Amino acid sequence: MKDRNIAVLNQIIKYINEINGTVSRFDLDFDKFTSDYVMRNAISMCLLQIGELAGKLSDEFKLENNKMPWRDIISIRNKAAHAYGSMDMEIIWNIAKNDIPALQDYCNEIIENYTVSEQNNNPKE
Repeated sequence: MKDRNIAVLNQIIKYINEINGTVSRFDLDFDKFTSDYVMRNAISMCLLQIGELAGKLSDEFKLENNKMPWRDIISIRNKAAHAYGSMDMEIIWNIAKNDIPALQDYCNEIIENYTVSEQNNNPKE
């Protein structure tokens, strides 16, 4: 089960990297983001995917790793999927710029701890 959760975190990081890459590649700021539907769609789709993936994490994993608001992350996915036309682009931008880096750090920390734990549990002979 833990390996599946780690695989999901790695996929989440993939979409985080796509968000960061989009922001960096196009030197995005809020005005550019709101004026370019391609950028809005690209970032929003990645957030949707992150929310979808967060929903695949086991309940046990989310309870053990509760420093991240997994329910809110999943909620963003639901809003993006079902009410995209009414999403507040300022909120999306703030998530991309302010919350995504924290999610990235947290996911990386969990993966690193898991990797170290696995290495300690399976020492080379």
